[in-house]
Amino acid sequence: MTEPGPAAEQRLKRLQQPERDLAARTRTLVLGPYLTRSIKGRAGASDPPANPRPPQARLDEAVGLARAIDLHVVDHAVISVSTPRPATLIGTGKVDEIAGIVAAEEINLVVMDGALSPVQQRNLEKAWGVKVIDRTGLILEIFGRRARTKEGTLQVEHAHLAYQKSRLVRSWTHLERQRGGFGFLGGPGETQIEADRRVIQDRMRRIEHDLETVTKTRALHRASRRRVPYPIVALIGYTNAGKSTLFNRLTAAEVFAEDLLFATLDPTSRAIRLPHGENAILSDTVGFISDLPTMLVAAFRATLEDVIEADVLLHVRDISHGETEAEAADVQNVLRQLGIDPGETSRLIEVWNKSDLLDEGERTRLAGVVERAEPEDRPSLVSAATGDGIDALLAGIEERIAKGRPTFHISIEPADGAASNWLHEEAEILAREAGEGGRIELTVRIAPEKEPRLRKRFPSAEKVV
Repeated sequence: MTEPGPAAEQRLKRLQQPERDLAARTRTLVLGPYLTRSIKGRAGASDPPANPRPPQARLDEAVGLARAIDLHVVDHAVISVSTPRPATLIGTGKVDEIAGIVAAEEINLVVMDGALSPVQQRNLEKAWGVKVIDRTGLILEIFGRRARTKEGTLQVEHAHLAYQKSRLVRSWTHLERQRGGFGFLGGPGETQIEADRRVIQDRMRRIEHDLETVTKTRALHRASRRRVPYPIVALIGYTNAGKSTLFNRLTAAEVFAEDLLFATLDPTSRAIRLPHGENAILSDTVGFISDLPTMLVAAFRATLEDVIEADVLLHVRDISHGETEAEAADVQNVLRQLGIDPGETSRLIEVWNKSDLLDEGERTRLAGVVERAEPEDRPSLVSAATGDGIDALLAGIEERIAKGRPTFHISIEPADGAASNWLHEEAEILAREAGEGGRIELTVRIAPEKEPRLRKRFPSAEKVV
């Protein structure tokens, strides 16, 4: 297909122009159109599992998402939907009621915390005379604002364009001017719809090509890390669970960490030192969320490859949050989509974060739960903000990494500095004792892939059974 000309490229840039300043002034109404229990009960076996959170908790999260990009949330409300309407999702009486609120409060944008079909979105925009976006559109906008690396930016843009392409057909009379489309606050009118679709398709193809290159580069980086090789520890968890704060605490880095939903979107890796001196690579990842758009799970699969290949997964939970169990279930659902069994506790450690926000009684109770848990299932109760529990967490990480690693007794001459240096750099020194004739007796643990090198260098090494 021919490359689009300069005019088309300029138009695409206008479609993708962020409107942050406009967003900050946008008076927004957030609505939660949630199915009632009776409808959920009739759901078929092939339907996605119902969201277990109470409606108010779901609405509060949607308001948090809107505020994460500085929207001015004027009001918010739960709407109980007994029977979804194909044309508008909610009933006509409720549509009329909201139209009155939109007019009275001078609302510019309505956020519907659910999935809207293009027809439903268009009909609601006609009825209310303002822009309407659904949960997918809002999350895409947040991702578009926060992505920083080339890979993250390309993946977000590809997902955004795929979403936008299906929603090019509009029939607004109140927004005839052509402004912005990459962000939710704008979008194409009826003019040049087909030209826009061709431009978007061409851009998506080029992004796919660029992503192949970036993905190969990341694969080379991972391969080089494996040759070192250091074990990989990946942080996962619900958005705003405190992953980046924990990352900064463990690595002394300065990754952006704020009390915002989706504060981190791009993968960041740093080295950490474990108690016995071994290095590991800690990787911070995008936070998960309930009802994550399928297109974003696919788009960020490459970003989450560190999670798939990690030796240890740290599932960071905001233990002070009222919906921490539901959030944990959402994380487990996304892990299953990535082909990871969340029940595989051999490489997963639950990190109960934000213990500093608990009252003394609850903190004591949870500490008792941790103490009584079986070692392979034992969570870590920590506060990334204060550093409480971090030493125990590092010891737990080291213990998980050590599982399945061979241990050896090695005897070396005290003057053999090269052998001593090699062992300190390539293995974990578990014990050191003085032996006969002044020799140094060491107990070391080493990664399986390094065992042949150890045996070649120390033929008399004895493996500990």
